[in-house]
Amino acid sequence: MVVEATPSLKAHGDFLAGLRPGRCCTLACRARAPAHHPAAPLPSDTTDVGWELIAAYLPAGGTGDQGGRPVTYPLRDIVDAIRYLGHNSCVWRALPVDFPPWPTVYHYFRAWTRDGTLTRLHAGLREQVRIAEGRNPEPSAVIVESQSVRAAETVAKTSRGYDAGKKINGR
Repeated sequence: MVVEATPSLKAHGDFLAGLRPGRCCTLACRARAPAHHPAAPLPSDTTDVGWELIAAYLPAGGTGDQGGRPVTYPLRDIVDAIRYLGHNSCVWRALPVDFPPWPTVYHYFRAWTRDGTLTRLHAGLREQVRIAEGRNPEPSAVIVESQSVRAAETVAKTSRGYDAGKKINGR
C-alpha cells in the first residue's frame, strides 16, 4: 500500500529540515510519527551508565513531599535538559522544544538546588571518581585565587600586605 504525503506532512518535513539533525520539533510529533525522527544523541545527553549513577541521587517522586500533580516528564529528560543548558550556555527560554517545557525544567532545577539534591549529586559523584582513581574520597587541598588591589597611601600599613607575584603593595 502506497501512502501519498499529505500537505501537512510535507510542511512538517520542510519544518524539520531547519532543525538540528535527529532532533524533533515536539514530543507529541515524535510519538505520532517516530519513523522520521532518528534518535541522534546530543553531546549533553546522559548515557545509560551515567543515568544509573545519577538516578540514585534524585528524589523518586518529583520535587517535594507537598503533593501536587503526578510527574509528567521522565526525570532523565529533565536532567538532559539541565545538562543541555550547562553545555550550551543558553538561556532557559531558548531550550529546544524537544525537551520538556523550560518552566518545568527550571522548576526542577530550583527545587533540587534549594533542597541540596544537586550538591549531594555533585559530592557523591566526585567521591565515586576519587575512589575509582585510588584517592582519598574527600579533597585534602584547595586552591584559592584572589585579586590584589593596590592600596592608597592613606590605607594603614597594618591592613596591607605584599603580593610578591604581582609586585603589589595592597589588599
